Amino acid sequence: MSKDFEALLYEKLPDNKVRCQLCAHGCVIAEGRRGICKVRENRAGALYSLTYGRLIAAHVDPIEKKPLFHFYPGSRSFSIAAPGCNFDCQWCQNWEISQGDSAAAAARCPYTPPQDVVASALRSGSLSISYTYTEPTVFFEYSQDVGLLAHEAGLKNVYVSNGYMSPAAVDLLANWLDAANVDIKAFSDEVYRKHIGAHLQPVLDACVRLKQAGVWLEITTLLIPGLNDDEEQLRGLTKFIASELGAETPWHVSRFFPQYKYQNADVTALASIEKALAIGRAEGLKYTYAGNVADSADTVCPECGNVLIRRTGMNVLSNSVSPEGLCPNCGTRIAGVGLGGQEGSV
Repeated sequence: MSKDFEALLYEKLPDNKVRCQLCAHGCVIAEGRRGICKVRENRAGALYSLTYGRLIAAHVDPIEKKPLFHFYPGSRSFSIAAPGCNFDCQWCQNWEISQGDSAAAAARCPYTPPQDVVASALRSGSLSISYTYTEPTVFFEYSQDVGLLAHEAGLKNVYVSNGYMSPAAVDLLANWLDAANVDIKAFSDEVYRKHIGAHLQPVLDACVRLKQAGVWLEITTLLIPGLNDDEEQLRGLTKFIASELGAETPWHVSRFFPQYKYQNADVTALASIEKALAIGRAEGLKYTYAGNVADSADTVCPECGNVLIRRTGMNVLSNSVSPEGLCPNCGTRIAGVGLGGQEGSV
């Protein structure tokens, strides 16, 4: 049986209040109340996680679904989620498990000890464990306990995140996290404030900090017509990726389909996806991919154009990257981890 789990990364304040220091919201929480994420509660001046071990989803996915295209391509990732999120995206793609009364949802989920997740991952033949579907930052304590055991068992760890984590959280993640895909939802603080209930800069700061910590990083942007698809935002975002994260950082531009509370937008036109990718390439990005589209997303050598990894959907058909991580045609080093079976990175 599980027990109440006292949270990490918080400060005790006068009058039995606490300040959560896990994400960039920095919620000051009165006794008996919860933070913005709805799954961290102040009980008598101590902060508790309400979702520790309460898994609402567990599946085996291709690593490409995260999406990570330059981190052990073709491998499988045991993927888990607990309820809750620290964002209120009006277009949330997984709103059934991330929004609403997440604490109540967590209470209905059976408890899964961390060692059971690792055992399931090993049985499934997965190379990694992904903390995904909802926002893994809000079940940080559990993901860390699983992640440390995963490393002991020879597994990798992956975060699929909105990036709204505090510097202190990133510093702890750096001890056991191997890769992350961060969703930069727009390059506009106004969009973040109006449609998400957050700010842009902490996301950018976390991306830089993750990169500096040696975590393999890929970026995703869900392209929503009329919201984040204007040229000014796309140029600003791709300039940031190229200059602050490195031109070798893969950028995934995903097609939007109306979801949740955001039904007033159109499905993203394929021409808009291509325009965004062209802007990214013009700003120097070496690896750009279209997501949520029927066409395959192959990895090509940025120097000679040789197709290195052929994909259809989320499946890898062939991989010609050398064991040393090089293009076999021109010898260019291809950015990533485990591209040709090698352990080395960029």
